Amino acid sequence: MRRKYFAGMAASLLLSAGILGACSKTDGASEKGDLDNVNETGMPIVKEKIQVDGFAAKFFASQDWNNLMLWDEYEKMTNVEVDWTTVQTEALAEKRNLSLTSGDYPEIYFASAFSKTDLLKYGQQGIFLPLNDYIDKYAPNFKKLLDENPSVKQGVTMADGNIYGFPTIYDPQFEALRAGAPWVKKEWLDKLGMKEPETTEEFYQMLKAFKENDLNGNGQADEQGWGSVYGINPMLSYLRGSFGLNKQGSMNINLDFKEGTNEFRFVPATDEYKEMLMYMNKLYSEGLINQDVFTVAPQDFTAEISKGNYGVLDAIDPAELVKLDGYVGLPVLEGPNGERAYNTVSNGLGNLGMFVITDKAKNPEAMVRWMDYFYGEEGTKMFFMGFEGITYEEDDQGNFKYLETITNNPDGLNMDQAISEYLTWPGGYYPGIVRQKFFQGAESKENSTLNAEKVKPYRIKDEDILPGLNYTVEENDKVSAIMTDIQTYVNESTAAFITGKMDFGKWGEYTKNLEKMGMQDYLDVSQQAYERMEKEK
Repeated sequence: MRRKYFAGMAASLLLSAGILGACSKTDGASEKGDLDNVNETGMPIVKEKIQVDGFAAKFFASQDWNNLMLWDEYEKMTNVEVDWTTVQTEALAEKRNLSLTSGDYPEIYFASAFSKTDLLKYGQQGIFLPLNDYIDKYAPNFKKLLDENPSVKQGVTMADGNIYGFPTIYDPQFEALRAGAPWVKKEWLDKLGMKEPETTEEFYQMLKAFKENDLNGNGQADEQGWGSVYGINPMLSYLRGSFGLNKQGSMNINLDFKEGTNEFRFVPATDEYKEMLMYMNKLYSEGLINQDVFTVAPQDFTAEISKGNYGVLDAIDPAELVKLDGYVGLPVLEGPNGERAYNTVSNGLGNLGMFVITDKAKNPEAMVRWMDYFYGEEGTKMFFMGFEGITYEEDDQGNFKYLETITNNPDGLNMDQAISEYLTWPGGYYPGIVRQKFFQGAESKENSTLNAEKVKPYRIKDEDILPGLNYTVEENDKVSAIMTDIQTYVNESTAAFITGKMDFGKWGEYTKNLEKMGMQDYLDVSQQAYERMEKEK
């Protein structure tokens, strides 16, 4: 699913894993707003109506945010009118960055996905306001979440002690958004008389049996093993724990601790990583995973899997993705060395820069209150469910569900298209918190819940997940200089080893190249950032 996968990648991309430092232009709350006009609690947020310039990314080009029910109704509630300038997500980075470099930027950025690098740069320039004091006074919902989730608070608090953005948070209790195994076609297992695999070897044997038998009964050798909608990374995510990798979670994807220590090692240079790639090479070389896994576009592969020829699929439940029933979640696999864990998990913290307030904001206090509503119960319900009797209904047990006009739209729109006529969440770009109670995507469905329950006994414990490291300015400069080239080399080499273009006899040459490129310097800087974070707990 686009939402889930984007979130997962955002949590694991190296350069978004942490970066800030030095001092900002202002440390406390601004006094530029008309505080007499701001109500500290309740609605409306301001007594007399205010107008605010806002910039945002949207997924559907057809949406007009200046004439959308969500914002029209919220304006009535708050007395805050936002004059929206929107761009589609594909053009976000270019248009967002151009607005900042030209100086023609708005009071607020919403759903704009600023990286920690950007938060650092513009926070240090004083363009993005530090939000700590505003949060303490005007954001009770968000503050409560930080108090209840110390790891999230660590993640959003930069090396200089400031919070510069409101993030996306995935409720830690929403298991299906945090961890899920690939999906296996149970009918094929039954035909073969096979049980669900419990080990990586049994998984291999199952894929081999899928490919070598005419399980769909059409007389053609068109059965396939394991397919991934979003490339190789979801496959590796499933297997990392089985090979003893990433025991501190996925928020610093290239780092975990040497066994029995709190000292970092570089994951892609470890023997365990090599062993995982050798296993993946075996699957690839025998045609047990889709051969275009490194190149195929998600939309093209979605069309391919809709034929029903794959026995194992990544991404969301195929019943929700392409209306293929009969798939169930796989178990977490025991690896060749007895490791059995699902470690590619974050603390629930997504992109940190989904809502920022600039130094042009005339009413920052009001806008912090405006944003904070979407971290509370009622705001989350409105943001994801919309409006009772128009987009959703509530049953006698207090469960919420979309109306038939959304789930079975008479004009032939899919659910995302139908709900986008009222709301903005489809596409996955938003600040706020995603709670299972109000989220109607595939992960909230029963089959996904069962998948997550099967994974949970092997999922990394929350207390063992390391938040994304936050670097100082100097550290960030060093990390960026080193890791831009290293990450490209790791990605290219990973693909080459798996596809067989690079022989594993060259592993030593590969690791030596990483050393020459500055791997140890990166480890040293990261260790320093980690130890500082531990002292500041």
